[in-house]
Amino acid sequence: QVQLVESGGGLVQGGESLRLSCAASGSFFSIDAMGWYRQAPGKQRELVASITRGGSANYANSVRGRFTISRDNAKNTVYLQMNSLKPEDTAVYYCYAHATQRRYWGQGTQVTVSS
Repeated sequence: QVQLVESGGGLVQGGESLRLSCAASGSFFSIDAMGWYRQAPGKQRELVASITRGGSANYANSVRGRFTISRDNAKNTVYLQMNSLKPEDTAVYYCYAHATQRRYWGQGTQVTVSS
């Protein structure tokens, strides 16, 4: 089992920055891919960014150039640095991790960007 705990969400104004963190704990040998999804009210959950254990990252077109995903394998933690935030980035952000041939999810953290 893997438990994921997210932190770092909040309310900011457009143009500001936030940094999300997601720490994994539990019984596992290693964490493979990690990443972030988000879900806005009335919309489907969408992939924001993902990163392999080796550090290769992918981004949604809507956040490329503004968001940066990174991870610390020693701490089993993934980060999402979000810059130049826009009101359309408002959503609940969920981290995920692949381990023991399963995908695990965090509980979600709210990000609200005011105009």
